[in-house]
Amino acid sequence: MVRTGTLTLPHGITLRCRSSGHPDQPLLVFLHGFPEGAFIWDGLLEQLGADYYCVAPDLRGYGHSSQPTAVDDYRPRALVQDLVALIEQLTPGRPAACVIAHDWGGALAWNLANQHARLMQRLLIINAPHPGSFVRELQRNPAQQAASQYMHYLRRPDAAELLLANQGAKLFDFFRDAQGQWPAWLTPALRTQYLAHWQLGLHGPCAYYAASPLVPPRGDDAGAHQLALPESMLRIEVPTHILWGEKDVALRPELLDGLDDWIAHLHIQRISHGSHWLVHEMPQLVIDTVRQITRSDMDMP
Repeated sequence: MVRTGTLTLPHGITLRCRSSGHPDQPLLVFLHGFPEGAFIWDGLLEQLGADYYCVAPDLRGYGHSSQPTAVDDYRPRALVQDLVALIEQLTPGRPAACVIAHDWGGALAWNLANQHARLMQRLLIINAPHPGSFVRELQRNPAQQAASQYMHYLRRPDAAELLLANQGAKLFDFFRDAQGQWPAWLTPALRTQYLAHWQLGLHGPCAYYAASPLVPPRGDDAGAHQLALPESMLRIEVPTHILWGEKDVALRPELLDGLDDWIAHLHIQRISHGSHWLVHEMPQLVIDTVRQITRSDMDMP
């Protein structure tokens, strides 16, 4: 059974969490992306709760979690601070068995693994680019630059209002495939759940984009061209497994190139018939992968 509750972190942020299992079991932390919420993990929590303590927060700015109004409150340092405090509060003195993260949740998880490796034993990334390859592709790859132009729309001061217009039509368009078709998993019940979640507030989710320098160049805006990330910010020592849907229309497969230069223990699993929305499309694959990587020594090249 999936439970809901609110955690108050030492620095004053509150995170509404969905959870299953018992705190004595190995901890799994699930981090959602845009424009989603903790509820996307419910099917996984229901199954994995028998063996793990599963916790999925609504990230800062989403749903019933704290929604600061300043863009600076969504800088990576503040968002990672939330995750550090969350894990330390859930299992004091004990790392999470695995952090499972998608999209923006994955962006935060990369930073968490780089800066606070002690807090996790494994990292499972689902269609979320490593910062090193993302900067590289935004600087050099015209196809990725084109695929990421939507970020500029989300950085607009009026983005939240525009996205909520017409019952969230522009947001639902993010789920369309390359042919413009609706996915089978987007049922009427799920559409209702998504819309209710978005109506709780979209300023925070859009502020993630406004606060980030990782955007494609456009006109006079140099975007990621002005970035030079130090190698120390890119190294990942945590054993990492990547699930990547190759039909992702926003994130190019070239983002997977060269990752072993930065990640010491890496396994990449490409899903040729999967899209950006693997959690919805193939929840059993994600469940099986979590069980596999947390019950093995991760002997990876």
